[in-house]
Amino acid sequence: MAFPVGFGWAAATAAYQVEGGWDADGKGPCVWDTFTHQGGERVFKNQTGDVACGSYTLWEEDLKCIKQLGLTHYRFSLSWSRLLPDGTTGFINQKGIDYYNKIIDDLLKNGITPIVTLYHFDLPQALEDRGGWLSESIIESFDKYAQFCFSTFGDRVKQWITINEANVLSVMAYELGMFPPGIPHFGTGGYQAAHNLIKAHARSWHSYDSLFRKQQKGMVSLSLFAVWLEPADPNSVSDQEAAKRAMKFHLDFFAKPIFIDGDYPEVVKSQIASMSQKQGYPSSRLPEFTEEEKKMIKGTADFFAVQYYTTRLIKYQENKKGELGILQDAEIEFFPDPSWKNVDWIYVVPWGVRKLLKYIKDTYNNPVIYITENGFPQSDPAPLDDTQRWEHFRQTFQELFKAIQLDKVNLQVYCAWSLLDNFEWNQGYSSRFGLFHVDFEDPARPRVPYTSAKEYAKIIRNNGLEAHL
Repeated sequence: MAFPVGFGWAAATAAYQVEGGWDADGKGPCVWDTFTHQGGERVFKNQTGDVACGSYTLWEEDLKCIKQLGLTHYRFSLSWSRLLPDGTTGFINQKGIDYYNKIIDDLLKNGITPIVTLYHFDLPQALEDRGGWLSESIIESFDKYAQFCFSTFGDRVKQWITINEANVLSVMAYELGMFPPGIPHFGTGGYQAAHNLIKAHARSWHSYDSLFRKQQKGMVSLSLFAVWLEPADPNSVSDQEAAKRAMKFHLDFFAKPIFIDGDYPEVVKSQIASMSQKQGYPSSRLPEFTEEEKKMIKGTADFFAVQYYTTRLIKYQENKKGELGILQDAEIEFFPDPSWKNVDWIYVVPWGVRKLLKYIKDTYNNPVIYITENGFPQSDPAPLDDTQRWEHFRQTFQELFKAIQLDKVNLQVYCAWSLLDNFEWNQGYSSRFGLFHVDFEDPARPRVPYTSAKEYAKIIRNNGLEAHL
């Protein structure tokens, strides 16, 4: 079961989740610094990323882990407020540049390709104070930051992700208020943030295209989170329609404007418009793109980056009471099959990834696909001999192999989440996704490989699984 020659085997991390050094060497505060320091049990045991894995001072240890696995690629993110403490190029923090230069140079020295994310949930607090992603002014701020990164690191970085999981960020931060700034805006905030995220991504892609591509010859995309969604009752027409509609709200909301035609899916626009009307709004709660914006947004990705963890069943749920919210607009409810195994919110459904990849291939004109995150958590305390978890990975690789061989999906890179156990947002350190165990009680933060790390290293050495389909 060999994967295609040149297939990319990677692992991923994100700045706030691993670096620590939250105020070291001139770094400005990001929204997660503020949010976690406020306490209030919004994060497990009020844990913070102040130290996390200590990667800001322990990069050499991370590099050893990367080399031990034999990764071909490594995905990491830049801390916007480590580079630009107030989010603008008014003050540039040289120590931040030095840190990321060292990571990039060390990776290249070892024959490892960096995949760099500009922004992974950790907005500079100074920009949140000016309205964050609810304010249109953020588009310009993001574009300037992106140009700064392209010009500083783009001579060596050829694979860029502008925004990590824009679809998760808009909902968790600005719809539900579970991520910073922690204020819910049901039925409005998620759409407003999404609108600005899409425009910011598109602007930065055009900046790369017009100012840097010719010389740097890189590729730029954004990563989207995707749960595979199946009708709860495959024989029910209303559930079938609900599952299709759910994919439109969940993935195509961002992917269709960027990959197809610059605008939201029709069913998304019509559902939100009709709900808004029933609720007495003078116009739709979903902002509209101008014709000029549609032209700017269309075609602004060089590959399709997707992050898959799990699958859910979808049932039609009529919004009789006219409640506000994205699920209510879509008129769906979602839940797992009770037979699926789970740790926390991740129900293990390896066949879901194959269906998702086929959906992307068929819907988006057979693009080059990178899986920029996929993984399985263990609850703390996690056994080092994680054979059960490795079995989930193995089954996933079998499904990826089928997607490539049988469905002819153009999958080129796979990133395991994560290289290290780390700060998992609201779950703090209670959920361990790492290929390497990190002891968060030990100031030295030692990294020790799980069985999964050793097995993944074999997959990489063989460029695939040894077993047959």
